[in-house]
Amino acid sequence: MLKGLTRAGLGDIGNIEQWIEAASRHHFQAIDPDAGELVEWVSAKGAEKAAAFLEQNNIRIGSISLSVQWRESEEQFISGLPALSQQAAVASSLGCRSCGTYILPSTDRDPVRFMAQATRRLRIIAQILAPYGIKLALEFVGPHHLRTKWKHPFLWEMDATLEWIQAINEPNVGLLLDSYHWYTNGLSEADIRSLSAEQIAHVHINDAPDVPIAEVLDNDRVYPGEGVIDLPAFLKAVKQTGYQGAVSQEILTPEPPKATSEELLKRSEAAFSKVFGEAGL
Repeated sequence: MLKGLTRAGLGDIGNIEQWIEAASRHHFQAIDPDAGELVEWVSAKGAEKAAAFLEQNNIRIGSISLSVQWRESEEQFISGLPALSQQAAVASSLGCRSCGTYILPSTDRDPVRFMAQATRRLRIIAQILAPYGIKLALEFVGPHHLRTKWKHPFLWEMDATLEWIQAINEPNVGLLLDSYHWYTNGLSEADIRSLSAEQIAHVHINDAPDVPIAEVLDNDRVYPGEGVIDLPAFLKAVKQTGYQGAVSQEILTPEPPKATSEELLKRSEAAFSKVFGEAGL
């Protein structure tokens, strides 16, 4: 598995090339850029030079974010599809095999109609990504406070997400498995080991403060190994599925971090070294 970074938890890391160089300097192997950011960089630099820059720094593109507004109006959804094809083509040319989006656990929309609409739209998105060898990664979101934030409960469990993936019925749709949401759902290593590598499209890693699980907030995460989640067990279970992609840090906080990006990168490097080492990876 590859040690990866999102921008979350890194402060002002700079442009994508500065991010790539910093990730490499601190012994990471992948980054998860915004899809538009990646396309803009490749368009300006050129595809061959971009690929060479990544190879020079021993960095891969772990996953891109899904830019299509699948939760909004039909007009907004349709208008985002042409850009997705371009983004998928660029990402695929650089070896990226995942495109991720999250599912909020409650909604103000009628949940039945929203589910039907979202199923159709996510199926279309998966069909666009498929020719480029990219999986659509769906992230279930576990924190309890978000389950009641909007009017109707929707979906926050891994098993329910897997059932939805079956309903979408495209072979390139899988889970975005996040340690934070695994923890706030009260799941075990056995739940992860029940998965196949093909069911996991991407992985996020972060840690939780020492508060009751029902009080854990989505935007109050801590760096791996600094909280109470059994991350070595999480990592070992993911490894046992046969998953070989990126495991990317995503530290969401109430306020932007005050430390410099270099300090935060050192903290992240030490965090990964700790939990990966304890997992024997």
